[in-house]
Amino acid sequence: MSTSFDVIVIGSGPGGYVTAIRAAQLGLKTAIVERDRLGGICLNWGCIPTKALLRSAEVYRNAQHAKDFGLTIENVKFDPEAVVKRSRGVAGRMEKGVQFLMKKNKITVIEGEARLEKGSAAPKVIVKAKDGKDATYDAKHVILATGARAREIPAAGLKADGKRIWTYRDAMTPPSWPDSLLVFGSGAIGIEFASFYATFGVKTTVVELLDRVLPVEDEEISAFAKKRYEKEGLKILTSTEAKSLKATANGVEAVVSSNGKEETLTASHAIVAVGITGNIENLGLEALSVKTEKGHIVTDGYGKTNIAGLYAIGDVTGAPWLAHKASHEGIICIEAIAGQKPHPMIKERIPGCTYSHPQVASVGLTEAKAKEQGRDVKVGRFPFVGNGKAIALGEDQGMVKVVFDAKTGELLGAHMIGAEVTELIQGYAIAMQTETTEHELMETVFPHPTLSEMMHEAVLDAYGRVLHV
Repeated sequence: MSTSFDVIVIGSGPGGYVTAIRAAQLGLKTAIVERDRLGGICLNWGCIPTKALLRSAEVYRNAQHAKDFGLTIENVKFDPEAVVKRSRGVAGRMEKGVQFLMKKNKITVIEGEARLEKGSAAPKVIVKAKDGKDATYDAKHVILATGARAREIPAAGLKADGKRIWTYRDAMTPPSWPDSLLVFGSGAIGIEFASFYATFGVKTTVVELLDRVLPVEDEEISAFAKKRYEKEGLKILTSTEAKSLKATANGVEAVVSSNGKEETLTASHAIVAVGITGNIENLGLEALSVKTEKGHIVTDGYGKTNIAGLYAIGDVTGAPWLAHKASHEGIICIEAIAGQKPHPMIKERIPGCTYSHPQVASVGLTEAKAKEQGRDVKVGRFPFVGNGKAIALGEDQGMVKVVFDAKTGELLGAHMIGAEVTELIQGYAIAMQTETTEHELMETVFPHPTLSEMMHEAVLDAYGRVLHV
């Protein structure tokens, strides 16, 4: 195996492996280092297998409501082990797909844990293999794509033990099925697992420090989501601080505080989903004086760090912690290295999705953020109950909201809740990327009957031309 490359990528998640593929396409001799499984957290323990779990929950939910569609399905049951097994099978299939892509693009895969040492053009990469032996590799460019892990708050007891107190990884392959569940944090990860377990009858309570669920979303969407989640059986505690959490002989016990009053909550298990932090430890960053901030590596708009020849992309560089952000960031980084002159990433145009029931999706500025920037805005809304396809699907609860600059017609943000909005949001993302105004969106022909018609109607509503409400 060669020890000298044009590019070495450390980490093979969606950021790392996509960057490696693009590097190979650009004619660069490329290697990728992975300490665990190709595909990283997303393919093996995050994005993909969680969606497999949520798909099982969706099918189960639909089967329970079969009568609503004129169907009879008796004795609907679920097998937790089979549900988890299917999810793991999906992850395994995806990992094999990445293995194939590495071979197809002639990318050298180096197994082991990497650390950096001072080099000439770029830092040297030292990889410790599973047998404990070190090997040294050189490259003109080294790209860190080491991802992130679940954040913990030991002082409040928000620290996983893998038995009663879980991270998202434990929750995906539960050692025992919970009877009841406390979920700390109501971001996408917390809400998705809360939704998953609640669908299968687990008594679930979500504890959120801030004053609303999904706090990064538009306030109207958050309020709508809270009502829908509660109707689905979730108990939501907002403006509530976790003071302590501990495992007991038969479960977990948490002390929480709200409005100065403390309350003790009990459950069989708990999930800690209070954020994530970058994997920056044990890489040798301190010795190289790599600039970090709040647990993440500082970069410019093209992935450059403050050290020559060293770059970083994806979750390890900070929010938003999204796979598609990591992939695109990696492409920008490697194309800049290759002299392609890509545009730097505009984070406001990165869509975010939550795959709970109901789904939530958004891109751009919330109404509040737009007003904070001093924008004069026009806001349009359209309810799912006014859409024929939504009614036919039995999914008439939801909303599409758009925010425009009143002076220029620029689409500033779009926010959705309801069936399949994680698929719909890309339409607005494209509109923002191409700098489409309200005029082009109103003139676009949307097919009927589709859920996408609501996107059209919301734009029309912003300008007083809505048709179906």
